[in-house]
Amino acid sequence: MSKLLSVLIAAIFATVSVASFAADAPKKDEKKEEKKAAKKDEKAAAPAAKAAEPMKDAKKDAKKEEKKEEKKDAAKK
Repeated sequence: MSKLLSVLIAAIFATVSVASFAADAPKKDEKKEEKKAAKKDEKAAAPAAKAAEPMKDAKKDAKKEEKKEEKKDAAKK
């Protein structure tokens, strides 16, 4: 009888120990969710940054046109 009781106590102890480790496992998921939330916040702030992009594109286009004109001038000479 004492062997059966000791086996039951050991089984209960193991179950409680495993349950506590299993409860700690979702922390990784929480970290991922926090990262996703941070990315969403960055994306929400991104439209303000996107408004500046057309100016950059205009500058790039202007530089490309200048290079084309320089090539045409060089070809004429």
